[in-house]
Amino acid sequence: MNPTITLAVGEASEHRPLIITLFSAFVVATLAITVWAGRQTRNAADFYAGGRQFSGFQNGLAVSGDYMSAASFLGIAGAIALFGYDGFLYSVGFLVAWLVALLLVAEPLRNSGRYTMGDVLAYRMRQRPVRTAAGASTIVVSIFYLLAQMAGAGVLVSLLLGITSEGGKIAIVALVGVLMILYVSIGGMKGTTWVQMVKAVLLIAGALLLTFLVLLKFNFNISELFGKAAENSGKGAAFLEPGLKYGVSETSKLDFLSLGIALVLGTAGLPHILIRFYTVPTAKAARKSVIWAIGLIGAFYLMTLALGFGAAALITPEEITSSNKAGNTAAPLLALHLGGVDSTWGAILLASISAVAFATILAVVAGLTLASSSSFAHDIYANVIKKGTATEKQEVNAARWATVGIGAVSIVLGALARDLNVAGLVALAFAVAASANLPTIVYSLFWKRFTTSGALWSIYGGLVTAVGLVLFSPVVSGKPTSMFPDVDFHWFPLENPGLISIPVGFLLGIVGTLLSKETPDAAKYAELEVRSLTGTGAH
Repeated sequence: MNPTITLAVGEASEHRPLIITLFSAFVVATLAITVWAGRQTRNAADFYAGGRQFSGFQNGLAVSGDYMSAASFLGIAGAIALFGYDGFLYSVGFLVAWLVALLLVAEPLRNSGRYTMGDVLAYRMRQRPVRTAAGASTIVVSIFYLLAQMAGAGVLVSLLLGITSEGGKIAIVALVGVLMILYVSIGGMKGTTWVQMVKAVLLIAGALLLTFLVLLKFNFNISELFGKAAENSGKGAAFLEPGLKYGVSETSKLDFLSLGIALVLGTAGLPHILIRFYTVPTAKAARKSVIWAIGLIGAFYLMTLALGFGAAALITPEEITSSNKAGNTAAPLLALHLGGVDSTWGAILLASISAVAFATILAVVAGLTLASSSSFAHDIYANVIKKGTATEKQEVNAARWATVGIGAVSIVLGALARDLNVAGLVALAFAVAASANLPTIVYSLFWKRFTTSGALWSIYGGLVTAVGLVLFSPVVSGKPTSMFPDVDFHWFPLENPGLISIPVGFLLGIVGTLLSKETPDAAKYAELEVRSLTGTGAH
């Protein structure tokens, strides 16, 4: 093991009571919030939408907490630390994506739906097939996103507790899965929202502290920081220029384009972000929450520059990759170096930042699980299986059981994905969301001719294309950092399928509609148009 990592583990071992206390304090506090919120969850509106009682600022804080995931804190810092300029492209993409969400979907979605994306799609189309497709898509996208959080949790806690065995890492992933099941099944949307708000404050405070300490280390001279990062990386000036990761070959340039498209368009189709717009009482509050979220997220992503380049300046690439091949431990190791590798302050900072990152993971997995279990219960169970006859109590119980099932699947897949870069995994979720969900949302809201057939072609076509290309990409096999590094059955050269699957999703929506003999309900579309733009009749 690398000397620095040995020291990190040693320091962590020496101060294990402190580490366990910090982790336990957060888990106990958030479980207390969840139980408190669970007692106020009396009906389906409370479970799915938090009773629509949150203000624009509260929801903006929760949205930013939902969005700033392990990918943001661990994955992006690692990507910048290893690839410099090219790693920061993740931050840019994640932030710019919010403008698409604000301009295209935030307000119309809040006005048109009730609890899930399926509500909007089924408003003027045949309920059962469209809701089934929307539910399936929501669950697949959420599980892709959950993979990243589970992988991040395994890496983080393993580093902190000095766990090197594969069995121990899998046990950590399982623990996160059990906690997320408890959060969602007990607290519903109210509990999840409060946990996300607390986590957002902790994460921004943690990132702010690290940013301040990095700048202090270099006397607030950003040029000196960048210079030292370039020198320490072993790449020289190339570290600060485009092309280190995405300019090596024509394939890597296409991969960058694919990544950019997926990041920018994916946010507007992410189920756990979309359902957050239903928790506010008015369309004005929905707009305000997105504006708050943009401000908070923008500030955080600026700080990832300091985290990533700070790690590159103070830690060698070999030290980072020997801890985790994909660089996911760069931020916690930066905290250790800033506090002093062999000091108590270093151990305290490492434990604190790792606890914040763990809080991040727990809050995001709760939001993702809530989105997918809500979609299963509301779209598939209540409207497809029960054909609208299910009571609110039956629907909420179905959501709780779905939470258990989705949690179990996520634990198994998360254990397999523990060595992949979490930012890259999240980018895959964005690609699937942009390929399957975004085309149907945009067409449903803005295209009068759009039909049920078009929606099904778009969702299933985009979903199958995106997931199929991922399965046969270097993410799954053929590289040392793949999910299955010892086998090679990949034939699709790109790591992100967005360049192909997103246009396919949009195109199939048009083809399916034009080939359909179904006559769209003009009156229903007019009603939806008025409602989405004005909020008249919104729940």
